[in-house]
Amino acid sequence: MIKLMPGLAAAGLVLSLMSTSAFAAPAGSASDNARRPAQIVRVAQMPKYVKPQFKRKKVRLVTTEAAGTVIIDTNNKYLYLVEGNNRATRYGIGVGRDGFGWSGVVKIGRKAEWPSWTPPAEMRRREAAKGHIIPAFQEGGEDNPLGARAMYLYQGGRDTIFRIHGTNQPWTIGLNMSSGCIRMMNADVMHLYDRASVGTKVIVIGPGNRQGKVAFEDRGIDVLRTMFGG
Repeated sequence: MIKLMPGLAAAGLVLSLMSTSAFAAPAGSASDNARRPAQIVRVAQMPKYVKPQFKRKKVRLVTTEAAGTVIIDTNNKYLYLVEGNNRATRYGIGVGRDGFGWSGVVKIGRKAEWPSWTPPAEMRRREAAKGHIIPAFQEGGEDNPLGARAMYLYQGGRDTIFRIHGTNQPWTIGLNMSSGCIRMMNADVMHLYDRASVGTKVIVIGPGNRQGKVAFEDRGIDVLRTMFGG
């Protein structure tokens, strides 16, 4: 449920085919050189970094929500895993672009490791109109837009089509880029996946205030836990 960036440049890697004439080669006949395959050279692009404020952190979070609850603040691009005793783990996230924001109270209905991706037909039509052809189905793996893990969000026993998932575009964390899904860095989504079980309550704070009243206050880094653990 992600807007795809066409081409391999979206993965931060370009493959270039270069002939052996570009390199110093050992002496040999012309026929030997003709049979020698082209070299495949990986050309790295400039790295794109996640801003420091969106790195995973242990924070002091004052809230009335029970331990184990996930609070997603789409306005500030943070996801909190409430741990009780005014503690939480805070993760940076990417959220829906203009027109794709939402709010509500949902649950994790199911989970998947290296999930496959079946984009909705509406998304395929919308992207096709922009000249972006996306597949009807994609197997899980490093190139899959859902990344390393996915947690499927349900409401009233039904799939909302929204997910919390990883991404192969980590530089989009902190931005409004998705079609409504909550994206995380792969290392972070794996960390959350191991701590949030099926049935976990998820409060999404965003346009419409359909999540109702939620009391929470982020009081910043928990210095002692950051330094000494716990």
